[in-house]
Amino acid sequence: MYDVVIIGGASAGLTAAMYTSRQGLRTLVITKDIGGQAILTNDIENFPGFGHIGGFDLMNKFEKQARVFGAEFAYEEVVSVVEDEPACITIKTANNNEYSCCVLILAFGKTPRDLNVPGEKELKGRGVSYCAVCDGPFFKNKTVAVVGAGEHALEAAVYLKELASRVYIVHRTDKPIGSEETINSLNQSNVSFVASSIVKAIDGDSKVESLVIGNSKTKSESKLDIDGVFVEMGYVAKTDFVKDIVQLNANKEIIVDKYCATSTEGIFAAGDVTAVPYKQAIISAGQGATAALSAYNYIQRLKGRPNVKYDWKSVAKKTS
Repeated sequence: MYDVVIIGGASAGLTAAMYTSRQGLRTLVITKDIGGQAILTNDIENFPGFGHIGGFDLMNKFEKQARVFGAEFAYEEVVSVVEDEPACITIKTANNNEYSCCVLILAFGKTPRDLNVPGEKELKGRGVSYCAVCDGPFFKNKTVAVVGAGEHALEAAVYLKELASRVYIVHRTDKPIGSEETINSLNQSNVSFVASSIVKAIDGDSKVESLVIGNSKTKSESKLDIDGVFVEMGYVAKTDFVKDIVQLNANKEIIVDKYCATSTEGIFAAGDVTAVPYKQAIISAGQGATAALSAYNYIQRLKGRPNVKYDWKSVAKKTS
């Protein structure tokens, strides 16, 4: 039984974990990975305190700081949330584990959009990736494909072209969509654009071996031999597992008030998964702090104790 369970391990979730742990609450962070969308950025220039820092490095600093104050981590995927009674929430994961808590903070951001083609699910982690910065080094001197149109897909290709022997960029449009500067930087001998095309299947036995490509103009199909595929199709709020317990907007984002409270008492939300309009790491971090202090005050009220407004104290840091 935890005081607080936080679903999500990026700017919002890790900040929330730091704040709840500092307040002495037993805190568990459930996340599939650390960093979320921030780790897709090689160079962050607009996070206060850092002139330049990689997204991966910044999120690692967040995680370490949360751990210092005692936050625990479980690297799992949540499949359901059930409010058994007020101040008693059960979270179930894909690994058939269950965790209980008094307060829940939803901070899982947005999730990479799937291709939803045969072979994708089976080969995830075996050549199918959604993070070039995370997994690109595994494909040094190999052949890879980036699937998607837009700046994110192009930036992934810019990063991968320095590692892979060949990079294919598969996009639905006639021409790549993005800044002229980025497109020009991809005019190299080891980069090829596969225009007006979609991925129809990902083939391979124990790992990715090829893509089945469909051309939208000629209606023909072809095979592209590759070692890995990076899906850059944008992000969606995968909130179906909480749609019956918190109110969502038309975009399936969680609606919160100024205290980051959802429509259900004892459940708070922060970061990109909420309806707050600006999706920035610094804003997510601020929301995470707000949700954490609101969670702490909620528990204080349950115990008949006064609320807190500040978190300026020095605390003994936990090392275990």
